[in-house]
Amino acid sequence: MTEEGLPPGTRAKLVATKEAWARDGRLLTGATAPPGQRLPPGQTLVKDWPVLDLGVQPDIGTEHFSLDVDGAVAHPLRLTWAAFLALPQSDSVSDMHCVTQWSRYDNHWQGVATAALIAAVSPKEEVRHVIFHSHDGYTTNVTLAQFAAPDAFLVHRWEGKPISRQHGGPVRVLIPRLYLWKSAKWVRRIEFSIVDRPGFWEVRGYHNNADPWLEERYG
Repeated sequence: MTEEGLPPGTRAKLVATKEAWARDGRLLTGATAPPGQRLPPGQTLVKDWPVLDLGVQPDIGTEHFSLDVDGAVAHPLRLTWAAFLALPQSDSVSDMHCVTQWSRYDNHWQGVATAALIAAVSPKEEVRHVIFHSHDGYTTNVTLAQFAAPDAFLVHRWEGKPISRQHGGPVRVLIPRLYLWKSAKWVRRIEFSIVDRPGFWEVRGYHNNADPWLEERYG
């Protein structure tokens, strides 16, 4: 076994499989839908919350939690767990949609609205993008407008309980209007950027924008 607890080559094989999905257009229906249609094209409703990762689930206890919010901002932050919980906390209900074709309705979250972070750090006027960095080396990118959406949060509770390690706890990003790979798990840094930098899946054939209603799975 490797130090990550995986058989040698497992991560590479999983990545190669998903790269092949992008090349082959797996799951694409060719349909689009207006945002008012609740279930995006090609999606199937589930009742559970499937666990999808590359076999690596960082163990980040709250006692060691640290989140940097920085980049092209006036007031960079480094948040401990206590400082994160001291930020204004909100409840939210939203759906989530995974590129692997499942959707789950009416998820109850608790966390910090991204608008509160934006207000705290004051991004420079030229900022147009936000890059997420995770403890497992994963990165992904969204626009500042997507990050600032009213239903975008940094969440730490789901259905009344702390978000589990397997689902990205103690804190993960949540941007419900995009496919779930944009909602980075195990987030350790949120970087405000003047330029766009496509992340782990975006450079491997996945769409840079990831709108489920436009079926932007690959691009």
